[in-house]
Amino acid sequence: MVARGKVVAITYSIIADTGEILEQSDIPLYYVHGGRNQMFPQVETALEGAAVGDTVEVTLTPDEAFGPHDPSLTFTDDIDNVPPQFRHVGAQVEMQNDQGDTRTFFVSKIEDGKLTVDGNHPFAGKTLTYAVTVTDLRDATPEEMEQGVSSPILH
Repeated sequence: MVARGKVVAITYSIIADTGEILEQSDIPLYYVHGGRNQMFPQVETALEGAAVGDTVEVTLTPDEAFGPHDPSLTFTDDIDNVPPQFRHVGAQVEMQNDQGDTRTFFVSKIEDGKLTVDGNHPFAGKTLTYAVTVTDLRDATPEEMEQGVSSPILH
């Protein structure tokens, strides 16, 4: 059973409230349950007591997940002002403000000679359902408990 101090292997899907699968992993990911906040607390709480083969579903509002979409983090410029290597949707651009802080922006749209970058998380503003399946588990080693991360499950 999933409990504090266990290394848990999971597969997951992240589903928008429209039903669209936004992200999916069929390759197990490993975490130490009760470790260092490696997932949303609501998901970790829902997994408590689950057994190998169990699937839990948790729906998170934008405020519980990646926050609301902040329009002030979206900028549009003439495509000619943007270096060629960033002129495709999905390109990742590091930008720095006047205080020297950096933020990652993604090219979200190219239209009519204009390029739009967005500094919001791609899932910001979305209600998300996490469908998480436990695929394996074992006791965490003292080192894993201390570090809050795990090695792949050894059989």
